[in-house]
Amino acid sequence: MSAETLDRGLVLDSVRVTEIAAIAAWSLVGRGDEKAADQAAVDAMRTALNDLEIDGEIVIGEGERDEAPMLYIGEKVGRGGPAVDIALDPLEGTTLTAKAMSNALTVMAWAPKGTLLNAPDTYMDKIACGPGYPAGLIDLDASPAENVQALAKVRGVDASQITVCVLDRPRHGEIIARLREVGARVHLITDGDVAGVINTADPDTGIDLYLGQGGAPEGVLACAALKCVGGQFQGRLVFRNADERMRAERCGITELDKKYDLHEMVRADAIFAATGVTKGVLLDGVRLKDGFVHTHSMVMNSFTRTVREVRMKRPV
Repeated sequence: MSAETLDRGLVLDSVRVTEIAAIAAWSLVGRGDEKAADQAAVDAMRTALNDLEIDGEIVIGEGERDEAPMLYIGEKVGRGGPAVDIALDPLEGTTLTAKAMSNALTVMAWAPKGTLLNAPDTYMDKIACGPGYPAGLIDLDASPAENVQALAKVRGVDASQITVCVLDRPRHGEIIARLREVGARVHLITDGDVAGVINTADPDTGIDLYLGQGGAPEGVLACAALKCVGGQFQGRLVFRNADERMRAERCGITELDKKYDLHEMVRADAIFAATGVTKGVLLDGVRLKDGFVHTHSMVMNSFTRTVREVRMKRPV
């Protein structure tokens, strides 16, 4: 797949796919049914992908084939064309959608075939920051305090001026305590760690650092976005049992304790797209106004280092 194709042929297609999925999910906002909302987004995204002139393979999707009837890992999509790896989350924030809470998104990324890490459906320890910092500034093996202090030193501010985004989970109690001991602000989120990582790349969010344990597939999606803007990311797979280790081996992972950086998880230029389902920090949600449905999306291209905001309205 050429750089020209990456730039012109797939950028708008990617955002159309997330728009269609977001509109489908939006019809179930506040209905209290997480599964129905997720299924609506899956159905719409799969239909949209199969209409495109691509030779696509899902490498990050809804799960393994025996667990997910659609958009499963290894599923082929498209009518033929450029060969691409596809990572997607048709609805990041199923609970947020069911409860009409903020920050639900539809998300996808693609890159040339064979260049996205086929991450198993396990946890991953993660650390991320946005662009503009010296390479290697953050380190997964350093303590939360050491990472905050390193970031503060480069920025020329006190640690109390650093804000760290963390998923609000019992497993993160120690991390949160260590961050607060050093004086950092802790921004807790209930769900959506793809958006949590991406927040570090947008100064308007006020988030400087992301830290904690979340899904490994979501880590690949977040890396695709950070690659487009020059951020930093490190991740290491976490296994709770032998079955999860077997999942990793089936995905071709041989170094189970490896610390991955961003460019090992996304090994070529990539396109990332997201559309808001409910209003959030990054994107507005889907709205119905004056007989039109309105969407707000972002699409990023690492080849051109561009980030576009896309607002669309179409008749109901």
